[in-house]
Amino acid sequence: MPGCAKLSDPLASVLGMDLNAFWALVESSGAETSGRDERLRRLTAALAALPRQEVAEFAVWLDRARRRVDTWAHWQAADVICGGLCSDDGFFYFQAWLVGQGRAVFEAVAASPDALADVPHVRVLASRGGVHAWADDEWPDWEDLDHVADEVFEGGLDEELARRGVWLLTAPEPAGEQWDFADPAEISARVPRLGALFGKVA
Repeated sequence: MPGCAKLSDPLASVLGMDLNAFWALVESSGAETSGRDERLRRLTAALAALPRQEVAEFAVWLDRARRRVDTWAHWQAADVICGGLCSDDGFFYFQAWLVGQGRAVFEAVAASPDALADVPHVRVLASRGGVHAWADDEWPDWEDLDHVADEVFEGGLDEELARRGVWLLTAPEPAGEQWDFADPAEISARVPRLGALFGKVA
């Protein structure tokens, strides 16, 4: 069924690329690149050089990472950064952007959404004075990361994974408790450093 996954071991039939290899691909694509488009080209080329099975495995590892930050707490943090403009799609692409920050940043934020206050790019965005001042390529999203494996696979990736009992998320399915993201008391209690950085708490 779309949007769901069997989490007992979705890699049971597609082992080959391990977690370290996944992160190496993500991080090497961002090394010494001048922008998002160049990074995507490098990642596409790296995946295209791999066997098709490993391209599929990359998509599954991305899905596994995404699920770790698919929570209401992480959505609130993204919403604070984005000035209350973090839609379903925006949060989905924010998750991909967070993966793109590399393993160390991802692990810190997975453990505590408030760790986003330490991310250099987030601090730059906070200094801009509001989302109206952000350039398009500054927004914390990386939609293309969601599509690169399917494009390299040349179509049929979802069907191939479904035959193996694996379904990838196609939209946020956040875990945990939902609350009013704009409530200053909730921001102060849950993401105090991030809230202070973006002027959302006293």
